[in-house]
Amino acid sequence: MADKRDYYEVLGVGKSASEEDLKRAYRKLAKQYHPDLNPNDKVAEAKFKEANEAYAVLSDGEKRRQYDQFGHAGMDGQGFSGFSGVDIDLGDLFGSFFGGAFGGGGRRRSGPEKGANLKYGLSLDFMEAAFGVDKTITVNKEDICDACKGSGAATGSSPETCPSCKGSGRVQQQSQTLFGITMVTRDCPACNGTGTVIRNPCPSCGGRGRRSKKKDIKIHVPAGVDTGDMLPIKGEGEPGERGGPYGDLYIQFKVRSHPVFERKGSNTYCDLPITFSQAALGADVEIPTIDGKVTTRIKEGTQPFDTYTLRGRGIPFKNRPTSRGDHVCRFVLEVPTSLSEEQKEMLRKFEGSLSDKNYQKRNSFFKKVKDLFGI
Repeated sequence: MADKRDYYEVLGVGKSASEEDLKRAYRKLAKQYHPDLNPNDKVAEAKFKEANEAYAVLSDGEKRRQYDQFGHAGMDGQGFSGFSGVDIDLGDLFGSFFGGAFGGGGRRRSGPEKGANLKYGLSLDFMEAAFGVDKTITVNKEDICDACKGSGAATGSSPETCPSCKGSGRVQQQSQTLFGITMVTRDCPACNGTGTVIRNPCPSCGGRGRRSKKKDIKIHVPAGVDTGDMLPIKGEGEPGERGGPYGDLYIQFKVRSHPVFERKGSNTYCDLPITFSQAALGADVEIPTIDGKVTTRIKEGTQPFDTYTLRGRGIPFKNRPTSRGDHVCRFVLEVPTSLSEEQKEMLRKFEGSLSDKNYQKRNSFFKKVKDLFGI
């Protein structure tokens, strides 16, 4: 993974590139490095594959979002799937670029098709999201029938070639239009386009070849995820059609709130109540962080809502787990209540001993009011 170039760098575009920008950049590279135009050129072939992979990811909205969040880690390893086999139909692609010169252009794919993707919502504790965690989730999904191994036919039998379409899955139908008689090709109604019929259906799945199952899946949640982030798990979706690969499973996270901390991106925040004496005289205080308490000294004359920032004590960055955001502590002045008469009298004497120089903000405020109203 360390040797892979940034996908945006590969295509020569910025991270805000539009779909049209991506297509234009890929078209230029594809024309330059296409193997048909550079026979036996291994360098050109490598560059073409690199551009192909970059375009496959960035042109897919969901994959691009994962890449922007997690970088190459979102494409490979610990549940993040790579894209070594890029699912791009070059015939269709070049056909749209060059007016069909390379074929394609909306033809029906009758071969294997990838299965459906699934989404799973997973709630995490604040600390689990901050530092990452291993989880086992249970997913209900369609999967290959164990009894018939996906064939749909009962034990001792097998699907038969459809007599209507001779196994092609397609039939031609003559149709009268304004332009005369035309031939229309459509899915065979006898086999629904599969090319086979099942005379003796599997009793476990009713001939479907698949049935609903529960599956336990172990996943690793990387450090730093936040509400709304999604983790792709390759091959844990539903099975494909006609021998196609499984779809993918997308884990969407929701992070529960914490009684002490809040977060914005990779920064964490907390409020720390302090007394009047601590604020006025300065004091050693213990600031809570997600790593534990940190002792620091607040200065004399600390004002309500002053803040103290601890660098690198926040949430790990998703793309750079060795680096972290900051932790910001806000000091909240707590006014004492339930005072005794003796305490109240002491406060009155103390207040009487103060002068204007002890209340700079108060004096500044009333001076502005006087200037505003002229009184």
